[in-house]
Amino acid sequence: MDNKLFTNTSILSWLRYFSENTDIDLEHVKILDITRKNKNLIPTVEAHRCVLVFTEAGNRDIFYKMWTVGLGDCEVIYNEGSEPEGEIKRDKVADMIDRGINASAGMVVLNPNARSTVKFGMDNKKFASGSVKYVGSEIRSVLLSKMQIDDRKNLCIISGESIAVEAAMTGGEGTVIAVEYKESDRQTMEENVNQFGLQNVTIIDHVGPDTMDDLPVPDTTMLVASASLEHELEYLVARNPQMEFVIYTLDFKVAANMRDILEKYGITDVTVIRIAVSRLTSRNVFEDQPAPWIISAKAGE
Repeated sequence: MDNKLFTNTSILSWLRYFSENTDIDLEHVKILDITRKNKNLIPTVEAHRCVLVFTEAGNRDIFYKMWTVGLGDCEVIYNEGSEPEGEIKRDKVADMIDRGINASAGMVVLNPNARSTVKFGMDNKKFASGSVKYVGSEIRSVLLSKMQIDDRKNLCIISGESIAVEAAMTGGEGTVIAVEYKESDRQTMEENVNQFGLQNVTIIDHVGPDTMDDLPVPDTTMLVASASLEHELEYLVARNPQMEFVIYTLDFKVAANMRDILEKYGITDVTVIRIAVSRLTSRNVFEDQPAPWIISAKAGE
């Protein structure tokens, strides 16, 4: 068994400490150990009213990151030491942005505005600005729904930056492999990972054995169809003969030929749909958004 900074015994000690010194209801506490792999603080706090967080010393900007994404009104219950003892303190995240974590310890984060449901389709303004032209939030919602994300799915997202970010926030136990061929897009992806405090994203520059053989095997791949489509399909189906795919394209010819392309790799369970979105502008005129074809498919059927 891997060595853990926080064992079951220490977690129980911290639970007892907060139970005896606060009025929180332990029945509704979500326990999150962010010293372990693939644990994301911000999405968890956004989705739960009460989170018992275990963190290690040296996390200097943890509260600043929470504040930047709109969690400044959350209340933090903590102490000054690394043991569950001593005086309890309570402060708003907004009042703690200039401090970090100076001891490995537990703390409780209370979020009165937590949402209990999965929310797809973040506003594009929330993502890091940079080289990436993000897909519209409505289309992203459909893509994420088609991917059928759960907590432990391993995902591969190819040229789908905002989709990778939202998928990582939703599937907190699995790994998201974000493939970005352009250096500028990788930099923007890194900014998003840092901005949202995502611990479960691995960014690589291409699909192939030299970049992916040592990473978790994806269960589902979402990709934007490009000239490298068949190379990507060949490698990914070999990696996982039961791979599920969600493919995005604005090219009618690509969409029309997709069944034949996928059949080369033994993928015959294929569904093709087209999504059209129009938005009402400030001038009371409907403005059409790009209308992609979305292909859902599964290998090994």
